[in-house]
Amino acid sequence: MSENHSADDLTIEELEELLAAKRRARGLERFRRVASEQRPRRGSFDGTTSASRPLSEESALHGSRERARAQGSPWASGPGGTAAVPSAGGEGVTFEAVRITPRTGRLERSLSLLARVNAAFWRKVFPRLRDRLLLLLELAALAGLILVVFSSLSELRVLNREVAEALDSEQVVAPPAHTVGVLPGSSLPPGSEGGVPDPYLHLVEPGASIPIPTPGPRQASRIVIPSIEVDAPVVEGDGGEELKMGTGHRVGSANPGERSNMVISGHNDVYGEIFRYLENVSIGDEVIVYAGDTPYTYLVVAKMVVDATEVSLLAPTPNATLTLITCHPYMIDTHRLVVIAELANQ
Repeated sequence: MSENHSADDLTIEELEELLAAKRRARGLERFRRVASEQRPRRGSFDGTTSASRPLSEESALHGSRERARAQGSPWASGPGGTAAVPSAGGEGVTFEAVRITPRTGRLERSLSLLARVNAAFWRKVFPRLRDRLLLLLELAALAGLILVVFSSLSELRVLNREVAEALDSEQVVAPPAHTVGVLPGSSLPPGSEGGVPDPYLHLVEPGASIPIPTPGPRQASRIVIPSIEVDAPVVEGDGGEELKMGTGHRVGSANPGERSNMVISGHNDVYGEIFRYLENVSIGDEVIVYAGDTPYTYLVVAKMVVDATEVSLLAPTPNATLTLITCHPYMIDTHRLVVIAELANQ
């Protein structure tokens, strides 16, 4: 390769050869330096020291090196990592070659390879681990939901069984109908009022106890009288204990909206005085009775004060009728105030 050529005119192969030649030159220079440092101790190869070696031999060795360098090839390497250097007589002189291995480049390549392997591992394995973990979480959530549903159903069965056992063992029984023969709604002790006329004894005679039915969606649950600001609950039964909790619907009488007589009683001077101002109701006023969430409107058609023994007012009627009963007069309770209403638009 000519020295007049610039670097721009060289091909890649020529540049690589030039770099290889320079590397070889640097290696030879390092080799000469090491050889010159070790020469006084090791002596000459023919049994003499370097000081007694003739100058012509050194010149011949130097010339051989220069010729090898000019030819662009390193000295021939001998077996076992040694280099053969031509001597003045044409015979090769063997020197031990010094090999220097760059450790830093190898470490960097090892770390880079390890990083690539690690990244490839996580790219391949991590998605699988993530998917499996999500699947396990979903299965755990499904199992928890199934457990909650099963536990709820078990508790519901137990509750239903307990309610059924309670109903079988402790059946609520309504008190005998008018054992003293008077209208309901009194706040006086039982037995302190008079008897019943003979034509109406069949309405108040003690008979077989009627079980109080379980409140259903068609039974009265609330009564509202807007004209006297009454809004009270309706319980099933009109005995003394039932009227302590609100107004009482007579067992066996009609339900809201049904054709017949629906009887509702309440106190006017004790236990909340729900019917305290029932006497102020006027003809045409509305009385709304609820069966669950369904309202039934009745219009007042009559109002009267009767004896406590006037049990004929409890008899069934051909139309949908509402009969309200309370004590009268206030705090004396010798008579009954009765308000009669009929279902609107029947």
